[in-house]
Amino acid sequence: MYFKRITVPGLGCNSYVIGCPASRQAVVVDPKRDVQDYMDISRDEGMKITHIIETHVHADHVSGNQELRSRTGADIYYSEHAPVAFEHRKLTEGDVIEFGMVKLEVLYTPGHTPNSISLLVTDKARSDQPWMILTGDLLFVGAIGRPDLAGAEILEEQVRNLYDSLYQKLQRLPDYLEVFPAHGQGSLCGKGMSAKLSSTLGYERQTQPVLKLSDFKAFHDQIAGSFPVRPKSFTHIINTNTQGAPLLERCPLEQTLNPDQFDRIRQQGATVIDTRDTASFGGFHIPGAINIGFEKQMANWIGMVVDPKENLLLVVDDREKYNQMTTELHRIGYDNIFGYLSGGMSAWITHGMPIDSLSPISAQGLKQEIDQKNGTRILDVRTPEERAQGYIADSMHVPMSDILADGLAMPQETALILVCGTGYRANIVASRLKQDGFSHVHSLAGGLTAWKSAGYALAA
Repeated sequence: MYFKRITVPGLGCNSYVIGCPASRQAVVVDPKRDVQDYMDISRDEGMKITHIIETHVHADHVSGNQELRSRTGADIYYSEHAPVAFEHRKLTEGDVIEFGMVKLEVLYTPGHTPNSISLLVTDKARSDQPWMILTGDLLFVGAIGRPDLAGAEILEEQVRNLYDSLYQKLQRLPDYLEVFPAHGQGSLCGKGMSAKLSSTLGYERQTQPVLKLSDFKAFHDQIAGSFPVRPKSFTHIINTNTQGAPLLERCPLEQTLNPDQFDRIRQQGATVIDTRDTASFGGFHIPGAINIGFEKQMANWIGMVVDPKENLLLVVDDREKYNQMTTELHRIGYDNIFGYLSGGMSAWITHGMPIDSLSPISAQGLKQEIDQKNGTRILDVRTPEERAQGYIADSMHVPMSDILADGLAMPQETALILVCGTGYRANIVASRLKQDGFSHVHSLAGGLTAWKSAGYALAA
């Protein structure tokens, strides 16, 4: 049996190719939207992709099932409970998909969504017993799936489903089964996932406290409280996956835009995402631009800050970065990309176009502001969990998610210094506040990492 995991860094998405070289067939489980990896495997291994299986309707990334079907002709499979509007085959509890030495058995395991399934995988060349289980977003390495994404109105039902799937449906399965989830570290579909990519059922039962509780009430009390932030992109992604994502060839044509062309689209209401590093953005940028630089979880930050239906313009260092950025955007359903600024900010400046700045402040500069008591507000935009590990004395805690959702209830002339772990998130929020009209905004260069390196203490 052939088995290959494909991982998307940052989003933490895992997809799988399972095949039988002898029968020259393969199945792809939970494909990402850019499907060339699967096509390369199909070509290199001499296996035709004949099945595309989704463990559930995903909320955090746009599926590549339409893209893959258009290239291979393979059928798409979902749980019979999945509310998808396009042609697909329905899977029910106990269904078996079999070809060559590969056997896949369907388990209905709702909880993360009402339509979630898991797949028992058997390599018949080795044994007639299952070797591994693809758990989708039910069970991760070090965590379980969040039950809130399907909506508050069915949350209680989902918590019960999650408990039943984990404590009853998986209970009959042996400890030795290897666990391969649809997500790893970086995903927002669970909380506290391990960086390890696979595990065993036995190890997860032994080490996850949430899998060792005495009864449903204890389970409910532990998980039905706070959930990770839900990016504004999730609803759009769910709707896209329900209707079927448009093929990438139907997205706006890639365009290299000169400053006049770029500004014309900007003036029509497009959002400018500047992907340069925080120092470059701080020196000068296009007025109203949002600074979201390249880093592992960039797609998650975009999903929190930018509405997925907005028209987008990009400021990037070069064509390679543009291609990388468009791939990241397409993966989360941001398809209205109208191009990038040819020649970058240098071309914009020499063309006499307007610029703005967002001067960062050093750790020493911030310490001076605190000592002089100039009335500057220091806003810590980290999560409550991060804040609990230590913070700058006299700082206010206003999480990034709250500011992005509700704005900041302060006069726009207030002098602000934003703080996070490294400065990345602070710059995102600072650029957003500048867009909202705040005129005296800075971010702490290097964040709390720089603050501690400069020898300054944190309050507890």
